[in-house]
Amino acid sequence: MTNAPQTTADAKPWAESPQDVLELLDASSGGLSGTEAARRLERDGSNTLPEPTQKPAWRRLLAHFDDVLIYILIAAAVLKAISGDWIDFAVISVVIVATAVIGFIQEGRAASALASLQDMQSLDAQALRDDSWGVVDAATLVVGDVVRVRSGDRVPADLRLLEASSLQADEAAMTGESVPAQKDVVPVCVEAGLGDRSSMLFSGTIITAGTGEGVVVATGADTEIGRISSLVSDQDQLDTPLTRQLAHLGKQLSILIGLLAVVMLLVGRIFHDFTGDELMSSAIGFAVAAVPEGLPALVTVTLALGVQQMAKRNAITRKMASVETLGSVTTICSDKTGTLTQNEMTARSVVTADGIYQVEGTGYQPTGRITTEAGETADLANHPDLEALVLAAGVANDARVEQTDEGWRVVGQPTEGAMDVLAAKAGADVDDVVRLAQVPFESAHKFSATLDDVPDGDGTRRIIHALGAPDRLLDRSSSQLTATGERVPVDIEAWERHIDELSVQGLRVLAVAERPADGVESIELADLDTDLTFLGLVGIVDPPRPEVTDAIADAHTAGIRVKMITGDHKGTAVAIARELGIVGTDGRVEALTGADLDAMRQDELTLVARDVDVYARTSPEHKLRIVRALQSQGEVVAMTGDGVNDAPSITRADVGVAMGIKGTEATKEAADIVLADDNFATIERAVEEGRRIYDNIRKSVAFLLPTNGAQALIILVAVMVGIALPLAPVQILWINLVTALTLSLALAGEPAEPGIMRRPPRAPSEQVLSPRTLVQVLWTSLLIGGVTLWLFIIERNTGGSYAMAQTTAVTMLAFGQLAYLFNCRFLNTSSLTWRVLVGNRMIWYGVAGLLALQCLFIYAPFMHIWFHSAPIGFAEWGRIFGMTIVVFLLVEAGKWVIRKVFDRR
Repeated sequence: MTNAPQTTADAKPWAESPQDVLELLDASSGGLSGTEAARRLERDGSNTLPEPTQKPAWRRLLAHFDDVLIYILIAAAVLKAISGDWIDFAVISVVIVATAVIGFIQEGRAASALASLQDMQSLDAQALRDDSWGVVDAATLVVGDVVRVRSGDRVPADLRLLEASSLQADEAAMTGESVPAQKDVVPVCVEAGLGDRSSMLFSGTIITAGTGEGVVVATGADTEIGRISSLVSDQDQLDTPLTRQLAHLGKQLSILIGLLAVVMLLVGRIFHDFTGDELMSSAIGFAVAAVPEGLPALVTVTLALGVQQMAKRNAITRKMASVETLGSVTTICSDKTGTLTQNEMTARSVVTADGIYQVEGTGYQPTGRITTEAGETADLANHPDLEALVLAAGVANDARVEQTDEGWRVVGQPTEGAMDVLAAKAGADVDDVVRLAQVPFESAHKFSATLDDVPDGDGTRRIIHALGAPDRLLDRSSSQLTATGERVPVDIEAWERHIDELSVQGLRVLAVAERPADGVESIELADLDTDLTFLGLVGIVDPPRPEVTDAIADAHTAGIRVKMITGDHKGTAVAIARELGIVGTDGRVEALTGADLDAMRQDELTLVARDVDVYARTSPEHKLRIVRALQSQGEVVAMTGDGVNDAPSITRADVGVAMGIKGTEATKEAADIVLADDNFATIERAVEEGRRIYDNIRKSVAFLLPTNGAQALIILVAVMVGIALPLAPVQILWINLVTALTLSLALAGEPAEPGIMRRPPRAPSEQVLSPRTLVQVLWTSLLIGGVTLWLFIIERNTGGSYAMAQTTAVTMLAFGQLAYLFNCRFLNTSSLTWRVLVGNRMIWYGVAGLLALQCLFIYAPFMHIWFHSAPIGFAEWGRIFGMTIVVFLLVEAGKWVIRKVFDRR
């Protein structure tokens, strides 16, 4: 044998005949020899997905020190080490390391996503080698191997079918289709999408019925699941809007800190003749004062509390920053099957010769009425046409539904399960029917039939029941059953109109027929060619989740577009989208298929991506292209799904959301958020939570920065006027961390503002600090800094020691922030209301924590050694409490002026 290619991607094996594919692979229907298989395995490698390359842990840890604000602190620590001030060096170093470790713990997910894809591969396979069938390790399969599969098997590699008998495969995880795909050996067109390649079996999918043989055409990374694995690993992790904003803020602060430090050093040297040590101490103190090192901890804790709240709402967060990103989402792209729908086939409409009936209830739970067009319950005793149809549908299939601890599930084919549920809802007595013989479903004739004894009074009637494709049963029918139970000639044209009407509604249509069989002992396919009585049609659908319609309406109210991206057929997708409110009920619906996307360049797709809300027959690449097109238009995209085919686009999206119950492990691992209840409505609640968290982060940042602004102002003024530094660097670090971990943490628990889901999504370019908030931060910094410096000077002038004066200044900074905390609860309205004292218990926990820690700072002897503090008396406390009230009132006055100025713009 000559060298066979590792992949037949260029030849499109689904479009070639089995013999041509075998010739291309230099193989035969008799399989390979063991020697040839070993040679190809050595040449091409094992049938496994490649292990993802990962950065070493030390490199990932070092990456978290790559921040301009951390650089400033590192420089301060180095200078402290050079000067021999080891206590200050240790305190600054602890802050640096703690900040990096928090980020390191929170990262990482791509490797586990690829590991889950590996878990989908089969462990063993039946291969034909050396003219005999045997079980081999699936990892040893090579291109050209002939493999046998049967119901229940996981497909071990990508196969081109050579033989197929009633073969069906569950490809929902790959294609998004809710029903098993019918498989046969007939070639399909070259342009056929993944879901239409009926002559192929794909690695990782499950055989649900029948048997088949196929030749391996791709292994390992060259399989469809391998290609998806590659797409997942190739996606870059996008920065969240908050990450970008905080990085921008950090750069602005670093530039400002650098400029002011240079000015301060020049003034200290030229005008006050400071020594080198004094200048170094001043520079370090100013840098430490100006750097908001508590900011990463503040954001992390706020997001962590949001994660807990999300978990209570059935949304498990795997990446903390994604909670905040949800608040800025502008577009939600959702898979259909199992996400917007229940992934449980349900009979919705029944059509007989003289009536149209509607079926209530969704899913496999057998509860719900069957109603007439007038809305009345259809009693089988008064509707013999309906009775005959539901009985035939219930007995002519091999599925059954059963209740488990997780709910109702179907054993067998989903479409047949829908028929079993229909019979149960109608009250048909199918349990007493005795099956005598059967013609199983085959893709060649597309229906199944049973020979049954049906109870009839004191005796039984022997009847042939048939269930399957409408066109096949209509061709075999000569009569139809009326509402009175009479048999009249079949009206082919009327039935074709009904089929078209049901299809337009996005329903999958099955037909039911029967024939008396008195004296018949067995049946064959040839016995069913003529003389059937056509009983009617059943329209089935994978129904939308009941709560999804309201959730989509709420998303639209919040200014968020919802787009359906599915592997299902266009008609079905559009019908479901219309029912859910994704698209309008009037006029032409704009929808694109995978074939349409293949014909479009990426720039063309970018122009229309915002306007198209339904995409059908899509592949993983198509979903990726759609997400990228939307992102290139400035959209913040959330992608939801449950199948392996969703994993690449979920990884690429700004927020990836996976279904926790029916989702594949690969999809869960690729996602940022996993929905524990598989409920699309949970996404809407998650968006609300994301908006609340972002609001609270803004409040917390607005609260934290005046601490740094006031401290930097104090150091700057002290150097400018030539007085002793009111604050030591370690004291600055103390007050920063204490206020960040007690007071600012309290704002993380603020409830959502009224109307939070009636406002549009914030722009990704919007800064954490709005111009109005920035003015407020500057005013508060001047106010708290001025009051603190004033108290320091008073303490020094009244004979207090340097340590007491510094301790008084530190305590005033803490209590000034305490007053400002209540100002920040209502940034855009007045805090002079009793409501500022209620509604958030965390506020009072934070107040208690601050008081306890600050008393420890003032009165604990070991703190005097570490932070150069000293005890203060009643006089100092009185001045501090008085100035705290003044700060609160003056900040409120500033807020009033700022509102007036900005509201006029």
